[in-house]
Amino acid sequence: MGATLSALRVTRLHPLFVAEVEGIDLRQPLTPDDARAIEAAMDEHAVLVFRGQDIDDDQQMRFIEHFGAMEENTGTIDLHKQRLKHARMNDISNLDEQGRLLAADDRRRMFNLGNRLWHSDSSFKPTPAKYSALHARVIPPEGGDTEFADMRAAWDALPAAQQAELRDLIADHSLIFSRGTLGFDAFTEAERHNFAPVPQRLVRRHPGSGRLSLYLSAHIGRLHGWPVPEAMCLVRDLAEHATQREFVYRHRWQPHDLVMWDNRCTMHRARPFADTRHPRDMRRVTVRDVSPTLDQPL
Repeated sequence: MGATLSALRVTRLHPLFVAEVEGIDLRQPLTPDDARAIEAAMDEHAVLVFRGQDIDDDQQMRFIEHFGAMEENTGTIDLHKQRLKHARMNDISNLDEQGRLLAADDRRRMFNLGNRLWHSDSSFKPTPAKYSALHARVIPPEGGDTEFADMRAAWDALPAAQQAELRDLIADHSLIFSRGTLGFDAFTEAERHNFAPVPQRLVRRHPGSGRLSLYLSAHIGRLHGWPVPEAMCLVRDLAEHATQREFVYRHRWQPHDLVMWDNRCTMHRARPFADTRHPRDMRRVTVRDVSPTLDQPL
């Protein structure tokens, strides 16, 4: 399916969501019309792919700032060891501060394995993420794809009776929960404080499209008012439902791809690659939502 928005060409890549945007050079400032067109395309498609964008860090940050206020703090550990010049840019790579491959037993590598779990960016923050934009600087010769799941379509496919049971549930999210599922518990006391659980709705209404969606993430560790084992069984069942192949798009990266997604109605996960042998330099910028999910209308 193709459409024209502003001077942009927008072409659907998956039957349910995801589109490629052509006719734009992100090295140049966005026009107001282009920014509005991209936001409208995000409301419809939830994930947009921009190929061949040879941009630098400043240009990537300038692009995302058209769509909201950037997050001030990244959800990571060992902040004193970060290699990027901008604290608001997330280093989604396997490189240390000297640009060398992380050792197999490096604490940061162990922590970053959590990116292979299905999640929504910053759901562990009181005000979670709106959009993320990930740019490929260096990619491995194989592997390292990113998968996205359409949580709107997953919600629509649930029986009406189950939808009614889920609508008002509240979940607690934390990086400690997601990393704990992999056996990672080497947090400092300061990190445990910074990653304290925060409540989020389990079901959200998108302000642009009006559609309801599941709001799931590996960061969920409990549901309010539920025994933890029963709650986590439900969350696992919902995640398995939402990540069926019909709801999932797999992005195979090319150099200088920029992929932008709406965290309010998608999940994503990284796929494995030979990360102790090949560099992968990916950089993410994220704008936060307008308020905590509990303050948003359903």
